[in-house]
Amino acid sequence: MILSVIGLGLIGGSIALDLKKRGFVGKVIGVDNNSLNAHSAKKLGLIDEIQDLKTAVTNSDLILLAIPVDACIKTLPSIMDLIDNQIVSDLGSTKEQLIESIANHPKRKQFVPAHPMAGTEFSGPQAAHSGLFDGKCSIICNPEDSDKKAVSLITDMFHCLRMRCVFMDAEVHDRQTAYVSHLSHISAFALSLTVLHKEKADKHIFELASGGFDSTVRLAKSSADMWTPIFQQNKKNVGKVLQKYIDTLQQFKDLIEEDNFQGVSDLISEANDIRRVLDQKEKNEKETIAKSTEIRTRA
Repeated sequence: MILSVIGLGLIGGSIALDLKKRGFVGKVIGVDNNSLNAHSAKKLGLIDEIQDLKTAVTNSDLILLAIPVDACIKTLPSIMDLIDNQIVSDLGSTKEQLIESIANHPKRKQFVPAHPMAGTEFSGPQAAHSGLFDGKCSIICNPEDSDKKAVSLITDMFHCLRMRCVFMDAEVHDRQTAYVSHLSHISAFALSLTVLHKEKADKHIFELASGGFDSTVRLAKSSADMWTPIFQQNKKNVGKVLQKYIDTLQQFKDLIEEDNFQGVSDLISEANDIRRVLDQKEKNEKETIAKSTEIRTRA
């Protein structure tokens, strides 16, 4: 099978690397508007060759879009116009508007909307690496609107990446990612800005920063070109989630100002329950990797 990856950054490069390495595809074609990225991806061994979009789509069996969500909405309809029997999927963080962009396309069933829940704060082909997706969860949206064979292929692809698949309505996906992904990035951006503004008046403040600060603001290194369109496309959900977050911050502020530190302690104790959720998540990831390894060993 021949794979074309549109967008050769962290996600596109990492998925190309492991699908070829693990034998899911025999050849990987890379497409990127940035020629430097394309040539870097080839030099790094992420792809086998570089082609323009039309040629790559024509020559492929499977096409994956790993580009910012605003570019994806613009590009996907033209790709659907070019395909014959090929399967197309995307790897973006928002889904409702993207699906709507080709809702009435005659080849809609050959598109499978997907979102692998993995990534780092780094970008570009040099950030790509093997194992990025191991143990993580991938969302496949509105599978009933796609051809069963297409959904099966994309599901098998994610299993090859050692991921578990969850099927979900696009509206639910966009709402839930606003909580677990989009809000965390905004929080990191906001904290980073708050401290940077203080740094202008106190040059030594970062000397006090340690591991807790570093881990909290890590996501603030993420690309504006990637995240601004995500917030734009999911603004309805992001706005609602942000308001809930602001309300919780206000609750902490009010309790502290009122010297109600028992109330503060109660909130912290309630928040500590996130440990249970994260421990279960880690367990699920380990089980997914073990199961995927066992299946591929038997095969």
